[in-house]
Amino acid sequence: MKKIVLTSIATFCITILSFAQATLPAIWGFPTTTLPTGFSSVGTFAYYSGSGNPAPAAKFGATGTILTVAFVGTPGTISYDLVGNPPPSSTWAGTFRVEESVNGTVWTTVGTDYTTLPTTYTTYTHALLSASRFVRFNFVTHSVGNVGLDNVNITVGVSTVQQINVQQSATTIVNGGTYTLSSPVSTLLPTTFAVQNTGTVGTLNISGVTITGPAAADYTVSSFPATVAPTASGNMVINFTPSVAGTRIAAINIASNDPTNPTYIVNLYGVGGTLATEPTTQATSMIFSTIKSFHFNVAFTAASGSPDGYIVLRRTGSPITDIPVDGTVYQRGDVIGNSKVFYSSTATAFYPNDIYANTTYYFAVFTYNGPGTFRNYNTTTPLMGNQTSAGSMQPATYYNTVNTSSATFVTDLHNKINPHTIEYYSNYGPKMVSKFFARDTTGDQRVITCVYSGENKVYTEPFDWTTSNFSREHTYCHSWMPTVNNSPDNTAFPEYNDYHMLTPTNQIQVNGIRSNYPLGEVVGTPISSYLGSKLGYDAAGHKVFEPRDSDKGDAARCMMYEATCYTGVAYSGAPNTNCVYGGSWALPSYISSTIPYGQDQDVLKRWNYLDPPSNVEIARNDYVDSIQGNRNPFIDSMQYACYIDFSTMTKIAGTPAPCNTASVADHDMNNDIIILAPNPNNGNFTAYYSSSQEQKVTVRLFDVMGRVVYSDIIKVNIGNNPMEMQLQDLNKGIYLFEFTTQHGKQNVKLMID
Repeated sequence: MKKIVLTSIATFCITILSFAQATLPAIWGFPTTTLPTGFSSVGTFAYYSGSGNPAPAAKFGATGTILTVAFVGTPGTISYDLVGNPPPSSTWAGTFRVEESVNGTVWTTVGTDYTTLPTTYTTYTHALLSASRFVRFNFVTHSVGNVGLDNVNITVGVSTVQQINVQQSATTIVNGGTYTLSSPVSTLLPTTFAVQNTGTVGTLNISGVTITGPAAADYTVSSFPATVAPTASGNMVINFTPSVAGTRIAAINIASNDPTNPTYIVNLYGVGGTLATEPTTQATSMIFSTIKSFHFNVAFTAASGSPDGYIVLRRTGSPITDIPVDGTVYQRGDVIGNSKVFYSSTATAFYPNDIYANTTYYFAVFTYNGPGTFRNYNTTTPLMGNQTSAGSMQPATYYNTVNTSSATFVTDLHNKINPHTIEYYSNYGPKMVSKFFARDTTGDQRVITCVYSGENKVYTEPFDWTTSNFSREHTYCHSWMPTVNNSPDNTAFPEYNDYHMLTPTNQIQVNGIRSNYPLGEVVGTPISSYLGSKLGYDAAGHKVFEPRDSDKGDAARCMMYEATCYTGVAYSGAPNTNCVYGGSWALPSYISSTIPYGQDQDVLKRWNYLDPPSNVEIARNDYVDSIQGNRNPFIDSMQYACYIDFSTMTKIAGTPAPCNTASVADHDMNNDIIILAPNPNNGNFTAYYSSSQEQKVTVRLFDVMGRVVYSDIIKVNIGNNPMEMQLQDLNKGIYLFEFTTQHGKQNVKLMID
């Protein structure tokens, strides 16, 4: 089992805080995404649950990616495991270097550069210079693939000359580290520190111990050893008598003949009473930038007076009124009232996750002082801000070459989304789960939802598919693909790796049950079920898999996308003889001898309208577009599905009515589509406005007497625009929505039950 050999202690009155140097031995096997004391990273450094020795491991994916270890004490050797992860059908290429440094500025290569790497994890060991205090792993040049790093181990070396080390209760306080203590006002607290000589030859001579800092008068040096023999230790006693309540900062300065650390500093964070001094100021000027449907950046100006840190709360729906409680240290994902903690640290910029389209997010920033149970929050007039994420980011001219009235409509739509940038199945975890699907939950954990069943899986990063019992589901089954039997590796093909079609699902209770059955609607008693998903027989007596209602439209659009994106794509080798197709990449009409029927496209088209694209799906479409460089057109325009026969992948002649007329607006001179879902409803529903352009829309709702009972003017963007409606005061009955633009009017019935 991997573990961190880096320790700290905590008592009621005394704690030692982490510092930016590791004590030796420093061992890190990357079991979580939180780097231990002394480890820091820059560049596109990620965690990878798919490999390791054992998994997970660190993953270096680009030039300039660096992992640095800063440590205190004389090092012995360094060992680590490396692997070169090539993309499919290729070989890893690049330059990877391990370096050491005395001062963190001038670096020397440890061993030789790695320009070739094995395809399985291999252990390397090197001796380090006794004077080195830094080691870094540097991806100097990235060419093809990525580098996996695991099991970093820097051992303790032997110093022959005298060398100072300071401990309290057997825990090392590194030079420049911080020690926290508290005592009631005017009450003396003596604290004993062990001053060690870790050298094997020379005697450590202590020439003096002094106290400096703003509250130095609250501390006195009771005693210290003048000399410490090799490998021995002596006691140093410091008295703390706080003169007033609150924060009392000082520092111990130990002068010695240690050639490396002639002045050894232990910072003292003293607290008089039970809480640190409350900050007097708050942060200012919250600024939002890079506003997209799936993310944005937030930064603010630091508070004057240099508080110890900031806690950031977030929520949707309304401004934040919740406040943190003094004496409590919150972790990311913890809940305070109706708000959630986004982070608690010294950072003045952050990148919120779990961002979806057309949604307003509220933030509150509070300053604080003090560690642990001494933490004191300033809850008066915190810095507040809010930002609405972008709507659909569909480019205005993206579909200019696509026209539903054209005989080449299917081909034109295919050409618009294929070819595109190929991503890889193995990268789905760090790219899609970590950066899009994962949400914060209590205790600095994350949660991901099975799209088919609605199961919420709580985990500690990094996400691991096997231990979480989750998989990357091919909504359009891999076994249905014409290229499934191609050699040498059909899993390297873009159709297998397409992120528009892959979704996270529970493996055993859901994905394994779905197998390669078509999607459909179960009637009667299901054969099996798991939360919102079930397997059973449809009205025609065919065994089908039915996902939860909120995923039906999503799944339909995934399947229609896959068929359209790859229709007509040539393949070599052995074609898929397990399915019979009406056309290349059409939905199967015959799956196998045990499933002698296919996927009903009418079910998918109905789901497409009954479950229109949500803000989450719109954001996902934009996010995958940012990675692959192509979009799912059926999310951008649900009407496209009406013009394609997915059993032959040919255009349907004529101009059909929408695939499902219930709750859909009457056809108008423009191409806008309006859907109310659910309909009927109790007054809480969503109006989905799919717009052909950015424009203003006048909305009016009439009752059966022709009276206007609701009106508004809204601004819509290109693509889908979900609008949450709350009209609970309406009486039961039939109403008529009127949507007016410069191009004309559209009407849609609303039923309140």
